[in-house]
Amino acid sequence: MNANQKAEKELLSLPGDTILETIEYLKLSQTDLASRMGLTPEKVSDIIKAKEPISVKTAFLLERVLNIDASFWLNLEKSYREKLYRIEQYQYLDDCLLWLKQIPVNFLKKNNYINAALKGNELVQQVLQFFRVASPKQWQEIYVHKYANANYKKSTVHNSTLGSMATWIRLGEIEVEKNKATKYDKATFLQVLEEAKNLVAKNDKNFPQTLKALCAKAGVQLVYTPKIPKAPVSGATRWIGGNPVIQLTDRHTTNDHFWFSFFHEAGHILKHGKTEIFIEDFEGFNYDAAKENEANAFAQKMLLSPQAIDELNGIYTDVKIKAIAKKHNTHAAIIVGRLQHSQAITYAQLNYLKEKVILFAN
Repeated sequence: MNANQKAEKELLSLPGDTILETIEYLKLSQTDLASRMGLTPEKVSDIIKAKEPISVKTAFLLERVLNIDASFWLNLEKSYREKLYRIEQYQYLDDCLLWLKQIPVNFLKKNNYINAALKGNELVQQVLQFFRVASPKQWQEIYVHKYANANYKKSTVHNSTLGSMATWIRLGEIEVEKNKATKYDKATFLQVLEEAKNLVAKNDKNFPQTLKALCAKAGVQLVYTPKIPKAPVSGATRWIGGNPVIQLTDRHTTNDHFWFSFFHEAGHILKHGKTEIFIEDFEGFNYDAAKENEANAFAQKMLLSPQAIDELNGIYTDVKIKAIAKKHNTHAAIIVGRLQHSQAITYAQLNYLKEKVILFAN
């Protein structure tokens, strides 16, 4: 506790000071007061020195003996304890400043998640409120232990990455909190995925919001959150409040990446358990290779049949690719992405057939 906090604590007026002033006016001693209240002198001494709080029972005893309302004593006690606790919390929050270095504070300030003017323990307080946790310990349990593997957690080198990843996860929760979800229905979600395939082909510039509304009909929360420095995450799937949540970022800006990520996460929802969590492209996460491969296969099947690639006959021109895409009700970018992934062409080829996806208005 620094000098200012220590001085503030010493200057606090104890509820017992008012008791002493009152009995002095009434010409009573502490022993007299104890006898009249039916308490031991030691008990009264502890109350006056604030070693023991004024309880409801004590407040009513004081009301009868000193003729001052019990509510007065209870409010006096409450005010004192609150002020005392806040002073003690200042020191605790000062001790949390080291933890704050893990959090992308500048990002949160720039995007108006926290007050840009705050510093020191006031900043710590607001960051804890942002995460809805009482302390860094709870933050570790809720946002690190659940999402990062043991080796990653132990390495101080990865502290800033963990802080950024946790922040990205929390941004998804904030978006979920904004919406009231309907009950999840698997059959409806399967229909939504079929409708989504039409969105792939049309590639309307507003398709991200259309897709979000479609998912909501099935009780699936699709949320978009911006990429965060030092958080190499492209997507995640988990269940919150009984609803599946797909969280996507703008880390990859082209439509082939967007749609593969979406259908990949949808595959996790349909094929894997409600208690499972999947975070894509975060090296500190414990991946289940079999389940990731299963989700990949689902995305590939939903987006493009192998027959479409065969029909290209090794002719990878933009005219041919556009024609095959139209025939199979998809977008040329999906075919280009598949060809690049299979190394039929390089990642530098035909990228002009891809379209930029805008998730957030400027």
